[in-house]
Amino acid sequence: MQGLWTRRQTLAGLGLALTLSWSAAQAADVTVKDSRGEVSLPLQPKTVVVYDLGALDIIQSLGGAVHGVPNQALPPLLAAYKDQTKYPHIGSLFEPDYEKLKALKPDLIIAGNRTLPKIAELSKFAPVLDVTVGDGDQLTQIYRNIRAISTIYGVPQKGEAEIKTIESEIAAVKAKAQQQGSGLMLMTNGGKMSVYGPGSRFDMLYTVFGVQPVKDKIEVSKHGQAVSFEYLLKTNPDWLLVLDRDAAIGREGASARKLLDNKLVHATKAWRNQHIIYLNAANWYLLSNAGPGALRENLKQLSDAFGR
Repeated sequence: MQGLWTRRQTLAGLGLALTLSWSAAQAADVTVKDSRGEVSLPLQPKTVVVYDLGALDIIQSLGGAVHGVPNQALPPLLAAYKDQTKYPHIGSLFEPDYEKLKALKPDLIIAGNRTLPKIAELSKFAPVLDVTVGDGDQLTQIYRNIRAISTIYGVPQKGEAEIKTIESEIAAVKAKAQQQGSGLMLMTNGGKMSVYGPGSRFDMLYTVFGVQPVKDKIEVSKHGQAVSFEYLLKTNPDWLLVLDRDAAIGREGASARKLLDNKLVHATKAWRNQHIIYLNAANWYLLSNAGPGALRENLKQLSDAFGR
């Protein structure tokens, strides 16, 4: 009997040790880099809510779980997250719903550019991973976010695989772009036009994807430099890369195609050579190239256009 009792005590102790070990593993933290620097965050958190579409793209690419998303018109790439029974709304990108957050009790909140002013308030509910991507050296920041999220989800090797694929596809597009002459990023919005050059929010087009900018110095501004049709003819780029903001946010308005169908634009090299690319508006504007899915789709569109 004494031996049997001893064995039972040993097994009970082992079970308790395993339980404690499992609890410790679940409660473990991991150090990653976000826009603020190094941060300590939960490893493999049980309940994650996301206020950034680029981060949502990253998580989807990694096969990770999400438990709350913003009440936002989602691009086709993220259509799976439209099901509110699986993915409850947690407020907008600009105005979080704090009552919903309180009810969900998240272990981790992921937020970025559009939610930046609310991050201090969000941090009262759970640790926050800040995936904000600023202008300039954007790809480095995107890779930082991929590595941080894949590490938190416990799949760092998947993150590195995504980065390796992106690097390969960028190199292929860059090789084509460098043979195409100059290009100009143009956004249309409510019948108005603005252009963006190196150093802007669309800097990646030039410094990463290899499109040669026009010689004119373009003002770096959040809303771009307002221009006229005469400006397009004056700078006369070999390629026009057009982002229709109205289409990106699902708003009715003068479409970019109709807006650019006029005599001045017809006189440009881009129009005459059929070198106008109507970019995937949602991927460029809403997702800002900030996730693997958007990057791959955008790179394919450019590769196909430059390869014609």
